[in-house]
Amino acid sequence: MIRKLKSGGYRLYSRKKDPKTGKRRNLGTFKSRAAAEKHERAVQFFKRH
Repeated sequence: MIRKLKSGGYRLYSRKKDPKTGKRRNLGTFKSRAAAEKHERAVQFFKRH
């Protein structure tokens, strides 16, 4: 899940909420949406390996 920040960047969050905190985990902050989407694909790839 990618969300736009007030600062103009984009942050990648986990899809599921963390049961310990009740919030989504931050998986990285990026300057562009394309960079965030690229990293999300990499995360999905490693989740399946």
